[in-house]
Amino acid sequence: MGRKVTVATCSLNQWALDFDGNLQRILTSIEVAKSRGAKYRLGPELEVSGYGCADHFYESDTLLHSLQVLKKLLESPVTQDIICDVGMPIMHHNVRYNCRVVFLHRRILLIRPKMQMANYGNYRELRWFSPWSRSRSVIEEYFLPRMIQEVTGQETVPFGDCVLSTKDTCIGSEMCAELWNPRSPHIDMSLDGVEIFTNSSASHHELRKADQRVSLVKSATTKSGGIYLYANQRGCDGDRLYYDGCCMVAINGDIVAQGAQFSLDDVEVVTATLDLEDPQPEHSQTRRWTAVKVDFSLSSGDDVFLPTHQPITWQFHTPEEEIRYKMISLLCDLERRVCVFSLQAGFLLPLSGGVDSSSTACIVHSMCVLVCQAVQDGNVQVLRDVRRVVGDEAYCPQRPKELCGRVFTTCYMASENSSEGTRGRAKDLAAQIGSAHLNINIDLAVKGMLGVFSMVTGKLPQFRASGGSVRENLALQNVQARIRMVLAYLFAQLSLWARGKPGGLLVLGSANVDESLTGYFTKYDCSSADVNPIGGISKTDLKSFLLYCVDQFQLPALTGIVAAPPTAELEPLTDGQVSQTDEVADMGMTYSELSVIGRLRKISKCGPYSMFCKLIHMWKEAFSPSEVAQKVKHFFRMYSVNRHKMTTVTPSYHAESYSPDDNRFDLRPFLYNTRWTWQFRCIDNEVVINAEGVNLPAKKKTNLHLNKSVQSHLQCFSSNKVKKNLPVG
Repeated sequence: MGRKVTVATCSLNQWALDFDGNLQRILTSIEVAKSRGAKYRLGPELEVSGYGCADHFYESDTLLHSLQVLKKLLESPVTQDIICDVGMPIMHHNVRYNCRVVFLHRRILLIRPKMQMANYGNYRELRWFSPWSRSRSVIEEYFLPRMIQEVTGQETVPFGDCVLSTKDTCIGSEMCAELWNPRSPHIDMSLDGVEIFTNSSASHHELRKADQRVSLVKSATTKSGGIYLYANQRGCDGDRLYYDGCCMVAINGDIVAQGAQFSLDDVEVVTATLDLEDPQPEHSQTRRWTAVKVDFSLSSGDDVFLPTHQPITWQFHTPEEEIRYKMISLLCDLERRVCVFSLQAGFLLPLSGGVDSSSTACIVHSMCVLVCQAVQDGNVQVLRDVRRVVGDEAYCPQRPKELCGRVFTTCYMASENSSEGTRGRAKDLAAQIGSAHLNINIDLAVKGMLGVFSMVTGKLPQFRASGGSVRENLALQNVQARIRMVLAYLFAQLSLWARGKPGGLLVLGSANVDESLTGYFTKYDCSSADVNPIGGISKTDLKSFLLYCVDQFQLPALTGIVAAPPTAELEPLTDGQVSQTDEVADMGMTYSELSVIGRLRKISKCGPYSMFCKLIHMWKEAFSPSEVAQKVKHFFRMYSVNRHKMTTVTPSYHAESYSPDDNRFDLRPFLYNTRWTWQFRCIDNEVVINAEGVNLPAKKKTNLHLNKSVQSHLQCFSSNKVKKNLPVG
């Protein structure tokens, strides 16, 4: 019957304001789509300018250059004989909109502005764009700039919430957050006869998020049928987010084509051939959308023997695999976009022999494994980037360990407080991954700093173990930590020079999300770096990741690293053994407990009182209400005292839903009343009531609880409620 169509969607590694590169990647995706017989090509959100332009969207240059790229696309012979759907910013009546521009045969068919903006979590779209809020029956005319008129021969084009009506089907658009909204446009569009739905996204990666995205796409066509195309950006486009692809095609609730979630390829195109006779959408009695008629067919008349794509099972990554592949992709983006353009020749990592720095080391080793595999598979772009980084145009990586030795330097920075255990674990891991490893003793630098202080003040601070005060003890720990940061940058700049090689090294950090949450790190210590690959990942997930790497990469040194108690090794040893442990001595709680508290604070939106009310039930088998109260109050004291550290923390990439990232995700004050008098008093009242009620009969206990605390509960009720919000994008 001539109703089989081939459609294409894609994931592109776009870069904010890289108009040359973005144009080339768009053209490549269209060319690949056409070569596979596609008649419709969908691209990611704001793919022309890049999604992460941020306040550059205010600049007229960004709008101008986006139009210039559109002109190039319209003029290109590559874009002929295929409907192209691209994303870019558009100024209409002096208002900026996030738009889809759909064109065919050098003519613009429709400009569709975004209606439901992503404006929480990591997203700030309302800062730069306005949502289109006009009625579906109101379609305005957009006057094209002269440069576009010269190509299309059009003065105006439709601007608004329209659908495309071709000779053989009807196509409707959604954009990113509109899919996550309870009143998604595809619901009414399907009732109005739309058969193909498209969604262009800039959806960032978050651990364990992919299944939500896939479920939403499947459900969009489960009830009323239809074909759904999903396009997404991939890679780091210059900010703290990583976009994880996952372009896909679904029909009637089944996924029939799946793109990769993580890849080193800048362009990935997914096509599917589907039968429009398969969907059975319901039709409403009256038309709700204005249809733009298009004299074009997506299908051909002779398609009886054309095979269609069949349902597949989506292959999800485990969290450990997500950490591995995401961070590999991030480091590769850093290599090509930072190292290549700033003449850096790899990475330097202070390797302490603990879980955090070992996780960063394993991520770099994983990158070397994947890069070698990509080169063996014939990826010319990856080989070109590697050669630029190492400064050898004839170089071809053969083995991951050998490549690791060329691009990765690790250093163990020992002090008199360091143990042989951590020194040995760091040395063993460096040998197994192949990094260029340095052993540095910082005692001389520490004594020099303290000597300057003693010469000026006439006093010499002592550790607590030697009779010093808490203030002296903390200052002596911080001196060691901060000297390590200074030495890390010194060796990053000059270690290659000392070996007769060109370039410098990017410094990698290794503080996890839980430490950032409580401020359990020294401001401007060796966690201060150029980038922190694991800054958005919890300690619990990092341990699981290392155990995954033991078998995946045959790195037995990791077994001992995971088993060892976490320690900063900044205080004197006791009989040659570590006496300072993170969880017991310093943090006052375990990392697993901290992970629970972090999720309640951010995801469940709990303050101190409502967090206490939840934890007395969640932890009732392990802790009494008074013990829970102490942990909650201890956490909020640490959090509020140290929140200022988040204003200077090393940039890291978002991975965890309870991240305390002060830059854009977790916007809170950095100066608090750290006593939390009102909030802690509410908690203390509940603890007292519980203690008094234990010795009373059940009936009197209940009445006592009601009489004394009902007002407190009513006052705090609004903060105790949990709003169930789906993440956007």
